[in-house]
Amino acid sequence: MERFIIELEKERFEVFENFLSTTGLNEYEITSKEQMALDNFKNLNWESFNLESLFGKSTRGRRLKSADRVAGTLPFITAGETDEGVSAFIGNDVKVFSANTTTIDMFGSAKYRNFKYGGDDHIAVVHTDKLPKYASVFVTSAIHKSSYNGQFNYGRNFYAKDADVLDISLPVKDGKPDYGTMETVISAIHKLVIKDVVLYVEKKENRINRTD
Repeated sequence: MERFIIELEKERFEVFENFLSTTGLNEYEITSKEQMALDNFKNLNWESFNLESLFGKSTRGRRLKSADRVAGTLPFITAGETDEGVSAFIGNDVKVFSANTTTIDMFGSAKYRNFKYGGDDHIAVVHTDKLPKYASVFVTSAIHKSSYNGQFNYGRNFYAKDADVLDISLPVKDGKPDYGTMETVISAIHKLVIKDVVLYVEKKENRINRTD
């Protein structure tokens, strides 16, 4: 039984290691540029920006009752934290929103979407798709900080019109949002988050190999 467990662990770690390699997540070394961005983070200049002025009017999804949903492959976003708000995978003919955008649900909870999706009428979409990926992630965090602090609930829903008047705080350079620095900061944080996971996998794999 012990041998079986070891082999099972080894197989799972090999699968996970292949996943990290395929997705590039095993590259966790911080570059000098990224380290400089982290070290200088507290010294950044910040300014407030209106969301509509940055990305245009936000878009609202349309209601699609559960009974009317046809099984398919398109993620359908609704309000809530369970499964990051993905309530179903549908095949209905609905408006498809671009990847690299931000959704804000009825409670003001903002989430970055790196895939195409549909959304119901409790979802507002902020069109950040022209930004680099990590800059868009940074903006999503800034949106969440402004929109998700208790002012929206079942009695007072967040809608697309609320996104259009929302102000968010961003680092600036020459009076404009410094998307380059945002991208570098998130890239560095991304590597720091996965570093411990990768090192843990390598440590476990080495332990398993010693038992062979």
